[in-house]
Amino acid sequence: MMTKRYIILFAISFFFMVKCGVAQKTDTILHINGNVLTGDFKKMVYGVVTWKMDGMGTISLDEVKVNSIKSRKQFEVKMKDGTIYFGSIDTSSVEKNLVIQSKEGNKTVDIREIVEIYPIKGNFWRRMSGNFSLGLNYSKGSKLATLSLSGNLDYRKKKTYFDLTWDFYNTYQGDSLGSSKWDVTLAWQRYLAYKWSTQVAFGTSSNTELGNKLRLVLSVVGLRDLVYNNWNRFYAGAGLAVNRETPYDTTGITTDMTGLFQVVWKVYKYSNPKVWVDASVFFVPYMTGDSRYRVVANLTPKVSLFNDNFKIGLNLYYTIDSRPPPSAISKDDYGINLELTYSFH
Repeated sequence: MMTKRYIILFAISFFFMVKCGVAQKTDTILHINGNVLTGDFKKMVYGVVTWKMDGMGTISLDEVKVNSIKSRKQFEVKMKDGTIYFGSIDTSSVEKNLVIQSKEGNKTVDIREIVEIYPIKGNFWRRMSGNFSLGLNYSKGSKLATLSLSGNLDYRKKKTYFDLTWDFYNTYQGDSLGSSKWDVTLAWQRYLAYKWSTQVAFGTSSNTELGNKLRLVLSVVGLRDLVYNNWNRFYAGAGLAVNRETPYDTTGITTDMTGLFQVVWKVYKYSNPKVWVDASVFFVPYMTGDSRYRVVANLTPKVSLFNDNFKIGLNLYYTIDSRPPPSAISKDDYGINLELTYSFH
């Protein structure tokens, strides 16, 4: 009996020793001033390295301060010209360069030409990133309150990623709900070649102001990166979608085929104060049913607080429907909210 206990204790101890040994494996960053930093390299995007160090937690390091990087983990490395490499990364004897090690051989690249480095192996959590935002506005004189909840979750795999986004806006007048708007979208995107990607998305939304009780949308879109560098990404897309709409009135459910055109711009400024700006415009012309179109625009500028995980900023939206249901209060709707955001990974 005692021997069995010792065997179990030894097995548990050995397991933790192995885990600790794995945890002690470190990545290396060579700083331009000659310093060598050891820790856990998470990713690099928009010219910023996300880096975890013992005792300091997760920090951000500007790409301009990095001379080279070494990590045995497997990464997806995307270049400005759209080329993608897969493999581990090692330091180079050439200044501001690193070596991508793969089964096809070694490739030396200039760090200044890299726009993304993401891990492609590891556990589920390491491939996940996202943010959560909360906003609340209240006026005592009018007893008017607005609550907003928004965020997104990204899950990345080799050449593909899933993106779940949501936003909820509720306006309360006194003790009753005055109006509400919400959108939830799950998108799957796969990189093809030469800066082209394809995207399949399913979305659902509601807007009391525009008379929309429930809208379901399934879309297929082709995307192309027009500009992608260390501080911004600007891309456009076009495709088709199927819309199924349920109005608040009794006019009945409709199903229509629509076009879908979109322009998206993401900006990041890494000098203090650090600034993030996400902007998008969607144009939806109806191909069946009555002559109709919808436009949806979003703008979310944010600045960092005491670190990159916490941000404060605005969430602005504007949407117009040229032919809303008869129950609609207006043909357009807009809102602006101050939000506090927490980001991870």
